[in-house]
Amino acid sequence: MKTEENWERYHCQIALPGFGKESQHLLHNAKVLIVGAGGLGCPVAQYLTAAGIGTIGIADNDFVSMSNLHRQILYTPDDIGSLKVNVSSEKLQRQNPGIQIKALPLRVTSENVMDLIADYDLIVEGTDNFETKCLLNDACVLAGKPLVYGAIYQYEGQVSIWNVLQDDGSYSPNYRDVFPDAESSQVPNCSEGGVIPTLAGVVGCMQANEVIKYFTRSKDLLAGKLWLMDMMSGKTTIIKLKKQTSTPIVSLNESIQPITWEELDKKKNEPATLLIDVRSEEEHQIFNIGGQNLPLDNLESHWDEIADFQQIILYCASGNRSSKAARMIKKAFPDSAVYSLKNGIEPHRNGL
Repeated sequence: MKTEENWERYHCQIALPGFGKESQHLLHNAKVLIVGAGGLGCPVAQYLTAAGIGTIGIADNDFVSMSNLHRQILYTPDDIGSLKVNVSSEKLQRQNPGIQIKALPLRVTSENVMDLIADYDLIVEGTDNFETKCLLNDACVLAGKPLVYGAIYQYEGQVSIWNVLQDDGSYSPNYRDVFPDAESSQVPNCSEGGVIPTLAGVVGCMQANEVIKYFTRSKDLLAGKLWLMDMMSGKTTIIKLKKQTSTPIVSLNESIQPITWEELDKKKNEPATLLIDVRSEEEHQIFNIGGQNLPLDNLESHWDEIADFQQIILYCASGNRSSKAARMIKKAFPDSAVYSLKNGIEPHRNGL
């Protein structure tokens, strides 16, 4: 379906002052990759689909679960157990047959990220872990592509657009300029710390708005700015950042390999393998699946206990802390095979 044949669909945005058919053509020619089809990815994808972005790729390797449904509004109970990208892409394509939706059922890693983003003009980051946020940021800096950032936690959200090429040839700040220690952060994800569902909608809509502004050449992007929202008070704040980046990025950090529950059951009994629970001693006492309890907070003091093992498997409640611990161990012992239990032990607790 040609854009010209579909003006009625987009009439209300074409009628906007300063928008017009030229801006709609720009949207139709745009290629956007959304990484993460969860709480943020759902509203981003829905509004970019409705607005007429010509090509939308959605990358995610997760399956719909019951705990997703309160904030991931593309899914219903009938979708539980299905790949999120398959469900979302099918529904979005029906919503707008005039654009192209690409389902990419994969985990974004240091090995595939550069090839993945190569075909797109802009990347939207809708992930819930710091490793992937940093990886996408670094890849976009290396590729010279803009990255729309979003984060939600409990009642607070953040939005910005990183790495925008400016008129003087410099690039606006990126994620590492603002959060230099993000990979070592211990902020819980949504499953651990909680999140009010409406926050995902607000932040996701703001991310979609930045995408539309970018392609329609708005001069008032959130480049060099960080937008903050408090859902309890309704207060929004924009923090001005420095004008351009000062953080050189020359390579990608190696991604940590996640391990499934089924793979864990096979690997944990292999020779020279150490299983570690990185939760607190109190959490370990309440419920655990074995292994040594070496809490993340003082993990580095146990290097001597870890050094002799060729394979190290870590777990926590949701996979957040174990991923951080895995990066620390991989840095200290680069020749070891290090794994983090995907999604942690909480989803399996009732079945044990």
